[in-house]
Amino acid sequence: MSARDVIKEANPAFYGRYSKLEDTDEFWEFIIKPLRQSIRVNTLKAPLEIVVERLKEEFELEPIPWVREGFFINVENLAKVPEHGLGLIFGQEASSMIPPVVLDPKPGELVLDMAAAPGSKTGQIAQYMENEGCIIANDPNRDRANVLIANLNRMGVLIARVTTRDGARFARFENTFDRVLLDAPCSSVGMIRKSWRFLREWREKAVVKYMNIQKRLILAGYKALKPGRTLVYSTCTIDPLENEEVVDYLLRKTDARLEKIDLPVKTSEPVLEWEGKEYSPELKKALRIHPNDNDTEAFFIAKIVKPGDGDG
Repeated sequence: MSARDVIKEANPAFYGRYSKLEDTDEFWEFIIKPLRQSIRVNTLKAPLEIVVERLKEEFELEPIPWVREGFFINVENLAKVPEHGLGLIFGQEASSMIPPVVLDPKPGELVLDMAAAPGSKTGQIAQYMENEGCIIANDPNRDRANVLIANLNRMGVLIARVTTRDGARFARFENTFDRVLLDAPCSSVGMIRKSWRFLREWREKAVVKYMNIQKRLILAGYKALKPGRTLVYSTCTIDPLENEEVVDYLLRKTDARLEKIDLPVKTSEPVLEWEGKEYSPELKKALRIHPNDNDTEAFFIAKIVKPGDGDG
């Protein structure tokens, strides 16, 4: 039975919708193919070279082209690797390391991570800030916030303040943050490679529900951003309603502009027309990553700049 047939049988509506995006055998195979294990070396705890040298004694490491600290690793169970328990390495999906790289935070800045749990990207941001400055790491779900706190502690992150607000409430802090990351809650199509249930449970009405949440959050995040600074919007899904539609909405509602992202990563064409609706050609500057592009999770990343003083 081909991957295409498996998906068609598991969720016909899913197949019908996304065959309009891409309809190659390779696309369907990679949607359900198990993910390669990848890690990020946590330089807050030890120098990169020393950790890599130690891991190479036992494992094969393949560098991830778009992030210096990222590697694919041939290990079945990360929990059995001592460096993982010590927080020297952190299990993080390869494409999910892209948003903090694009955000490019600097030591001493004030950063807002609007939907931070379980904390892998927050830890990566702290790493780039060298534990200097402040990160407001928010997640409205208290259970998820507890996982976030545990992970930040294990990674040795000293500059995060964890909050449990509805992310839209950050709109009141107008022009406050140097950088904002909105790794938005989404329908998680990219996560099917981790768990079959994301395919079985996928519903179009959930996509629309998430889109409405994302639009509220992106407006709030943009409002909280200082002029001349950067907001990164990302999701681990392929649906244009949660990706191009949300960023297009921000472009229409505000003076936001997109910046091109220059990374050694293979991408698919951003969607400029979906279900009869046309989106801004500016969206060509966003990264749309399908699972078959780099053998990773699906991801979408847009680098958004608020015009004004400063550099972002």
